[in-house]
Amino acid sequence: MIIRTRWRSIFQTITLHLGAAALIGYFAFQGYNGQYGLLARRGFEQQIAELTQERDELRSRREAIESRVRLLSPDRIDADLLDEEARSLLNLVHPKDLVLLRPVSGETRTP
Repeated sequence: MIIRTRWRSIFQTITLHLGAAALIGYFAFQGYNGQYGLLARRGFEQQIAELTQERDELRSRREAIESRVRLLSPDRIDADLLDEEARSLLNLVHPKDLVLLRPVSGETRTP
C-alpha cells in the first residue's frame, strides 16, 4: 500500500509540474508569436512608420492646395495664377505665348 501512495504522490507531482510547464510554455509562445506578441509588434511599428510617411505626404499636398486656394481668394487674387487657371480650363493661348508641344508619355514618336 505504501508503494501505491508513493507512486501516486510522484505521479501527481510530475503531472503538476508538466501542467505548469505547459501553461508557461503556452503563454511564452503567445507572447512571442501571438496576435499582440513581439513579432506582431514589429509589424505594427512598420505599419505605423508607413502610415506616418503617407500622412506627411498628404499633409504637404493639402498645404500646397490650400496655398493655391488662398491665392485665388476673393480678398486678393494672384493675377498670374488666375491667368494660368483660365487658360488651362478654356484651353486658350495668348497670341504672344510660345507653346511647346510634348508627346504624351504613352505615345511613341515615329520618324
